[in-house]
Amino acid sequence: MNTLPSLFVSHGAPLFAVDAGSTGPALRAWAQAHGKPSAIVVMSPHWMARTPMVMGTPAPQTWHDFGGFPPELYQLQYPAPGQPALAQEVVALLQAAGIEAGLDQRRPFDHGTWVPLLHMYPEADVPVLQVALPAGWGPAQVYALGRALRPLRERNVLLMGTGSMTHNLSEFFGGEREPAPYVIEFSRWVEEKITRGDTAALLDYRRLAPHAQRAHPTEDHFLPLFFALGAAADGARPDYLSREVMYSMLAMDAFAMESA
Repeated sequence: MNTLPSLFVSHGAPLFAVDAGSTGPALRAWAQAHGKPSAIVVMSPHWMARTPMVMGTPAPQTWHDFGGFPPELYQLQYPAPGQPALAQEVVALLQAAGIEAGLDQRRPFDHGTWVPLLHMYPEADVPVLQVALPAGWGPAQVYALGRALRPLRERNVLLMGTGSMTHNLSEFFGGEREPAPYVIEFSRWVEEKITRGDTAALLDYRRLAPHAQRAHPTEDHFLPLFFALGAAADGARPDYLSREVMYSMLAMDAFAMESA
């Protein structure tokens, strides 16, 4: 069995589905280089629940969970199958780690999942299931959740966190196109800490990182990064796929946590 790295992907705005920038092709190239996984387990900030829930849907629908965008976006579908048997295993692994978890038999794919996967595996022929981001959890708890699922990587399962390296939507309609300086400073601070393996600093990013509050007025789009870090092998270091910035304020950073 192939042991895959874990992956963090910034999924940007819903328009990323049709406006791929340089990040979309980079994700596609990475996916082609690593071959198709046996399944994909994703944490997206667009599914939050009181406790960790796991998608047990055998044939998840594509949810267009956004409004006010061009009609073409609402025509897109991502008909990847679910994998209920794997969902049961995910629940068992979480419970074995002392993390209460349950199954959701009706959950569809939200755009935080299907938009990046549309670029990576456009054939939609790899089974996909989502794990909910528990509301009110902090970085250390999400990191522990990812760590509990590490064994799946040894079975060619891709563990992926999808969110955004920066996500201040109050600045989305500002009309600027050049990357905002604070976006660069925050993103490169994060990259430095990941590269150095300074998990303690990352877990305390809210206090230590430059412009953390501006980069993330709320934590939801940053927390899936800790899912990816927790799922990575000890000593793994980032292989950056993208450092693109869209709309001045959306850092599209994507990286794989490769074993040293």
